[in-house]
Amino acid sequence: MSDTSWVRIGILAAGLLLIAAIYLFSRPSKPAQGRRRTSEPVRDDSPDSPLLTPAVGEEAAASMQQAELAFAEPGASTELGRRVQEDFDKIVSLYVAARTGQTLRGEDIVVAAEKTGMVFGHMQVFHRLLEGNPEAGPVFSMASILKPGSFDMATISQMETPAIAFFLTLPAPIPALDAWEKMEPIVQRMAELLDAVVLDDSRNALGRQRIAHIRDELRAYDRQHEAPPLTKPPRW
Repeated sequence: MSDTSWVRIGILAAGLLLIAAIYLFSRPSKPAQGRRRTSEPVRDDSPDSPLLTPAVGEEAAASMQQAELAFAEPGASTELGRRVQEDFDKIVSLYVAARTGQTLRGEDIVVAAEKTGMVFGHMQVFHRLLEGNPEAGPVFSMASILKPGSFDMATISQMETPAIAFFLTLPAPIPALDAWEKMEPIVQRMAELLDAVVLDDSRNALGRQRIAHIRDELRAYDRQHEAPPLTKPPRW
């Protein structure tokens, strides 16, 4: 199999994982009593209760195959933000979701992304790149949870979405924990700018305990992926 085929397979696999995250985010957390016809998030305001995701509805479920094709297509946009190494073994994701009765507007997302230092690029999504070394690939990226995940700048003024997804694909161009320390504050800032809420990968409000757990996981990941020490030549 040619190198190009392997690259396309790697990109397809990344797309499938992101699609799985979109599906999990879109899936109702409890059996519905009836069909919801709005994109209104359902939320329990008690301190310890989880935030349920916006009801994306049938549109997201029906779009999985189209999303797969969109994310698998390597020529969909500029090369800015394309991963140098297509292989990966872990994805860490967060979501910024609209509040009850609201949606996130495309133009507002673009403005907020620019204010937080993200750039529009590969796959027509936003990326955070390394200062002074953008060619190293994205530290993390941001997409819409609605099909196909990308942002069409020609129609951005008409775009609305219940939430956006931030995903850190490892290995990243910097250590995993460092990448998280760059992503988490930007996600929080995006939520402030959009008057939205931050959810973890389980669709619960992101709290200090969960943040500490993610940091522990990424410290362990970095330890497992440390370069082995150089072996000194034997002394004769």
